[in-house]
Amino acid sequence: MDRTEQILEIVKGVSKKKTSPDPDESLFDSGYLDSFALPDMIAEIEREFGIEVPDSDLNPQKFDSIARIETYVSRMVIKRGT
Repeated sequence: MDRTEQILEIVKGVSKKKTSPDPDESLFDSGYLDSFALPDMIAEIEREFGIEVPDSDLNPQKFDSIARIETYVSRMVIKRGT
């Protein structure tokens, strides 16, 4: 399973939806996430990818789509490795 598929599974699990959003679809506008689900999703992302999301990054805009989450996670994984 690649990183994007892992993120999709996390989003579907947190949102309790069986469908998958498009990569650039707003997860908040489409009802996959809301401000209450965001911390749950962040916790799952941290666990799944072995990263720590600092409080300063807890901004819904950074996690508004699968594509944005994937970019963020990739950057954090690279940062962790250095």
